[in-house]
Amino acid sequence: MSTALPDPNATLPVQPAHQLPVRPEAQRWLVTDLWLEQAVGLVGGEPKCCKSFLALDLAVAVASGTACLRRYAVVRPGPVLLYAAEDALHIVRGRLEGICAAAGCSLGLLDLQVITAPTLRLDLPADRDRLLKTVERLRPRLLILDPFVRLHRIDENASGEVAPLLAYLRELQRRYELAVLLVHHAKKGGGKIRAGQALRGSSEFHAWGDSNLYMRRVGNDLTMTVEHRAAPSLPPITLELMQRENALALQVCASSKPKTPASNPLDERISQALEAAGRSMPLAELREICRVRNATLHERLTTLTRAGHLLRDVHGYRLAPSP
Repeated sequence: MSTALPDPNATLPVQPAHQLPVRPEAQRWLVTDLWLEQAVGLVGGEPKCCKSFLALDLAVAVASGTACLRRYAVVRPGPVLLYAAEDALHIVRGRLEGICAAAGCSLGLLDLQVITAPTLRLDLPADRDRLLKTVERLRPRLLILDPFVRLHRIDENASGEVAPLLAYLRELQRRYELAVLLVHHAKKGGGKIRAGQALRGSSEFHAWGDSNLYMRRVGNDLTMTVEHRAAPSLPPITLELMQRENALALQVCASSKPKTPASNPLDERISQALEAAGRSMPLAELREICRVRNATLHERLTTLTRAGHLLRDVHGYRLAPSP
């Protein structure tokens, strides 16, 4: 059986810039302000700074459609595939149940699949193929691998060894249109340098991420820094790990709550429309009621959501419960 040789005169496909696709704002985020839709990236930080708790909170949020950290809305919930290499399966289940309790959802109802293989090596072709076939079968919206150091036996400082593994994960993202979250350690004593530069190993890690979340602990203070390749980043957010009855989960500290936005006449019209509807309303329906330009309405909705006055879900926007 003969194999056709590539045409030596073939050219690469091109397209005029003004004809390139435009992504609607509603499809920009997987988790609003924290993780871009179909982004690859890292949750990074030193040991014992709740990286895994944050990754699991994102997993529950995407699988359930509830807000991550009870603050950041999930635009399009969907299946999640998780590999937790450092923790026993009963510990993973206990943590997920605690986060579900805090989020007000049931773990038993979530499409959240956990890889139970004792090892997974991305530097082995057979394991890469098994992971690819698992992703192809389950079609998750989010793949979480925690942590990178348990997924290989390469030299993390060698760019030539790290780059092919990150390229493989990028290929998964593009082929199956999913987001990929990799938990990765920071250097010891890296707390005094920029978060992205504090990651352990090659600079390939920092360059690879579309959305990166960095956790740092100073004394009892836990801070999350957000970084995006193609979107504005949030100011640093103070978090705390709270236990209420049997629930152990991260939450945003009261001191990190955004300031009340400057008053705007449109805000009252938005609130009145949502109160009268008694449900979530999509942007298009709100625009018809408020009779304003799409860009103007979206700016106010974003401001009010970030300030905690509104919540966003798969159906649109709704009023946040009164404290």
